[in-house]
Amino acid sequence: MEVPRRPQPSSFTLALHKPASSAALSPIGAVEKVTKKDQMKEKLQEKKDGSAEEDQSGEETFNPDEDSGVSVIVDAPAEESELVDENTSTVDSNERLSSEDGSSEERSAEELKEAKKKTEEEEAAAKERAAQRQLMAIEELVQSERNYLRLLQVSTVTIRSNLQKLQPPLANLDSMFLYIEEVIDVSGRLLSLLDQKQVQTGDPLFLETLCDSFLSLSSDIEAAYKEYLANYNHVTVVENSYKQKEVLWNEIVKVIKISAPEVNATSLSFFLVMPVQRIARYPLLLQTIQKHTDRTHPAYALLEQTAHTSIALNCRINEYKRFREVADKYKKTETLTIKDKINRLNSHSIAKKTARLSQHFKHETGMATKLVDEEFDALEGFFYVLEHGILELLENVEMYLLHLRAFLTCKTEEFDLDMDGEKAPICYKEITTALRQWILPSFEKRMRTLIHKPLCALRDLLVGPRNLIRKRLDKLLDYEVIEAKSNLSYEEQAVANTYRTMNTLLLNELPRFNGLALQMIWSMLGTFSCLHRDLAADMEQLFQSFAQQLPHSSLDSGAFWEWAESAALGGARRLETLCRSVEDTLNAPVVQPLSPSSQRRLKQLTDKHGSGKIYQVISTVVGSRDLDLNLAKGELVAIISEADTRGDKRRWLVDAGGRRGYAPSSKLIRYHQPAEDPPPSPHLTLPESTTGIRRHSYTPESRPMTVPIQPCFQVFAAYDFMARGNHEVSMRAGEPVRVLEPHDKRGNNEWSLVELRGGQRGYVPSNYLIITPIGTGPPGTYQPYC
Repeated sequence: MEVPRRPQPSSFTLALHKPASSAALSPIGAVEKVTKKDQMKEKLQEKKDGSAEEDQSGEETFNPDEDSGVSVIVDAPAEESELVDENTSTVDSNERLSSEDGSSEERSAEELKEAKKKTEEEEAAAKERAAQRQLMAIEELVQSERNYLRLLQVSTVTIRSNLQKLQPPLANLDSMFLYIEEVIDVSGRLLSLLDQKQVQTGDPLFLETLCDSFLSLSSDIEAAYKEYLANYNHVTVVENSYKQKEVLWNEIVKVIKISAPEVNATSLSFFLVMPVQRIARYPLLLQTIQKHTDRTHPAYALLEQTAHTSIALNCRINEYKRFREVADKYKKTETLTIKDKINRLNSHSIAKKTARLSQHFKHETGMATKLVDEEFDALEGFFYVLEHGILELLENVEMYLLHLRAFLTCKTEEFDLDMDGEKAPICYKEITTALRQWILPSFEKRMRTLIHKPLCALRDLLVGPRNLIRKRLDKLLDYEVIEAKSNLSYEEQAVANTYRTMNTLLLNELPRFNGLALQMIWSMLGTFSCLHRDLAADMEQLFQSFAQQLPHSSLDSGAFWEWAESAALGGARRLETLCRSVEDTLNAPVVQPLSPSSQRRLKQLTDKHGSGKIYQVISTVVGSRDLDLNLAKGELVAIISEADTRGDKRRWLVDAGGRRGYAPSSKLIRYHQPAEDPPPSPHLTLPESTTGIRRHSYTPESRPMTVPIQPCFQVFAAYDFMARGNHEVSMRAGEPVRVLEPHDKRGNNEWSLVELRGGQRGYVPSNYLIITPIGTGPPGTYQPYC
């Protein structure tokens, strides 16, 4: 059977787009161009987009007779099949490429979506971690503040009270806890502000509450911590002094362990160093919170301000502590001996002092201009005015209290005035007793407590500023020397920094000191007035109880004050007259009585040199050099020259009645002769019936007196007499004496042996005695003084 064959078409038609050019293309070139990858992609895309257009235009037949298309006539069947296969494979590859492109786009979109989702998850996780860390930092700040406050309270209350019970008491224990009460107070106030809001730590409003509380207490925190930190060096010094005593330190450690067993502390500095560490930890904690806080948080700006405030607060505290260290270094007053000062001398100190002295001379001579600070000069001048006023006021108060104490020691009410029957003396005694025993002692005690002690404390406080002002002048001279230099060494930079620090310190602190000192002075003056007002009220109340018993109580107010004024003025005039007479008596030259030999020497020297050249030796002179004289006390000399041969006016050339030599001028005093000779001692001759009575004084020239009634006499010293040896006795004018013998052992009537009231016996010149009658009585009843 013959197999039918597939009919062979006479021609094969391939539908293509019309080329842009009207020129006919060869069949092979058309196929090669279509099989290219890039062009195939374009054709496929155009095919998808323009399928509808192709349907309208229909198929085009390749015919060689037509110029508008491309006709390919295949005569052989093999060639036709190969061309069809190639076209089919090209179409399949184009479809596969388009599907692969679509899947890659889908995968990239999914990957972007997954990456975005992962990024969002990571951001959410980071925010969660930051929120957790922020919460942990806030909780750490609050919880550590509570523990810090609890330990401070344990150290201040429990440990301190237990240490105060030790015997003997610890020296300077209270000074270790200075200003810690203020630190505890400000820490407690910070926690109370946080607790008052009743906001939990995890609440977003808690951060705002924390920042507001810290900012509101920033000034109080600075004031409390800066004083504590400035005093912390003293804490370490006191604790080291305790450690030097092993037994005492063991007792202190034992008390600390018993008082706070939960912390296992072994020293006081374990607790007292906590404020030093805490103030420096605030910026770290706040910066940690800020680090983990989102910038979009509503309290972020406030948190940033709080962190900056804590840093600035620490800087100011450190600056204040540095100022205090400089002040403590230079305000001390050192009491150095000459040996210590010499040991401190070295080349550096000598060069420094020489430079200061040279700079000072340049200022005085105008060779260099002096740095002038008008503000400091005004403060310095006001300080010295205050210092002068404080010292003057203290001196006056001390003199006032001294006179008050002298008045209280004079117990006039104990004197017997021989007026027991009168009411005025009795009232006077009672009033004086009340004043001396109750009113005035209480007034004196209040004066010493409220005025004298504060003034003494204020006087001691003046030492520090005064030393700082003096040291500032020294540092200013050093600063002026190096000011013009462009490049400063390390030591010169330290000198400049020291001067600037001291100058800034004084400009900041001296106005406060001056203001407080002036305020204290006004306060003490007001207290002084109040004390005297209270004293006047107490005395008025006392006198009113005796008003009816006084002699002038019946007078009205005007008459009474007129009488009181006249009585006071009269008493003042009498007192003034008495003082003037006493002063005249004291200022009058003392006339030393002369022995007969001295009188003869006086006459000899007066005739030879004149009365203006006569001097008397006031103390014994023992010659120590050539031509020096040995002179006894009371000896008379005449001045020849008031200088020696070398012109030394401390050695005078004198004439001692034949002997000539030198004597020190400091032991010579001008001799004043009495205007008239003392009257001779009267001689009393008693009747025969009274010859057994001892006579007091005798004068050969006197005549016997015969009287019917025998008067009573007493012997007194008419002039002052100063004893010049052991055989003589000193007496004062008006002093009663008892004459034992009217002559000396040789029978010389110029000297009399007397006995004073105190029992002293000795010779005195007879013409220095006077007899005065003290009464009359019948003959034979006269009794001499004994």
